[in-house]
Amino acid sequence: MTVRRTPRLAWALGTFGVVLAPVTFVWEMIAVGTFEWIHFAFLVCFATVQLTTTAVGAVVAARLPGNPIGWILLAIGVGLGMRQLFGTYGLFGNISASGPLPGDDVAVWLGEWTFTPVVAGGAVFLLHLFPDGHFMSRRWKLVCLGGAGILLLATAADALAPGPLQSLELVDNPVAATGGLAGVVTGVLTLESWLAPFAFLTAVVGILVRMRRTHGIERQQIKWVAYACAIVGTGLSASAVFPDTAVATAVYPLLLSLLALAAMPVAVGVATLRYRLYDIDLVINRTLVYLGLTATLGGAYLGSVLLLQLILSAVTSGSGLAVAGSTLAVAALFQPARRRIQAIVDRRFFRQKYDAARTLEAFGARLRDEVDLDALYAELHAVVADTMQPAHVSLWLRSAP
Repeated sequence: MTVRRTPRLAWALGTFGVVLAPVTFVWEMIAVGTFEWIHFAFLVCFATVQLTTTAVGAVVAARLPGNPIGWILLAIGVGLGMRQLFGTYGLFGNISASGPLPGDDVAVWLGEWTFTPVVAGGAVFLLHLFPDGHFMSRRWKLVCLGGAGILLLATAADALAPGPLQSLELVDNPVAATGGLAGVVTGVLTLESWLAPFAFLTAVVGILVRMRRTHGIERQQIKWVAYACAIVGTGLSASAVFPDTAVATAVYPLLLSLLALAAMPVAVGVATLRYRLYDIDLVINRTLVYLGLTATLGGAYLGSVLLLQLILSAVTSGSGLAVAGSTLAVAALFQPARRRIQAIVDRRFFRQKYDAARTLEAFGARLRDEVDLDALYAELHAVVADTMQPAHVSLWLRSAP
């Protein structure tokens, strides 16, 4: 394949994947027939993840055709679209008024097991190969291949599991294992529930190890992906905290997990293309500051409301004065709290930036009283070396006219 045709292939696959999203969305809404906002929210979130992954993968693969990262993203995006297409076709053939369609049971079966190799397998290879498309070492290559083997075994077990399919319980597995093989498949499924997360965990550990070993541009690239992984992990953890009710089970994982997954391909695309690469430090800084600020002000607001209602209950008689007073108090605390939390974050997580700022402040204070040029040169040289860390420093002085 020529270099000229490779970007065309990337754009063609990307266009196909992007077209799949609205087609499957509309088709599934027609197949279901009734509008349920939980189901609608799921389709919107799923389409967001699929479109984001496909679009970013097409851009990266077209710009950097020699890097497998873009092609992996593109494969995940198109694979998600095909999985949704299979599932929608099977759903339309089994529950719609149009009656059965040719091969609708097989389509449901294909949509049942393709998620594991497409998403989980793609994510494992993506994390092991990011950002330059090469494994860290031969040992880590073996770790990746071992994880891929575990996921392949899990995929085979899902494809051969007897009984109704999880995505559509009206349909029994058309290729289910029978006899003694059914017991083997059941045992593999039990083992897979433990091993599959382990395969993904090794990939996460691998990219963290790579970040510790690298410096400069590659370290900034990995920071983007680590930041996205933190967002996804936070969403999954938060969704698991909510009570196991019908609404919580459906809504919170959608908003906190699926939408969080859309951040992963965006972070990978930004890091791979090196677009505004060093902004990640500012993004992480602002995230820590405003998370801490939100928690602090939220706790202060709730505490002040309860305290004022307790103190002023005989006077206010439910007039809302406690809420108004708490709101004004929190508004007054916003700037002081933000400055304080910013200083704590800089001192704890961005020590180099914090020390540089303190050095510049101290130099500015001494500069007002310094009149000796030699001392000024030595002081300026030390400050620039500590804060900017250049290869060399030269000072040019021009006499006043």
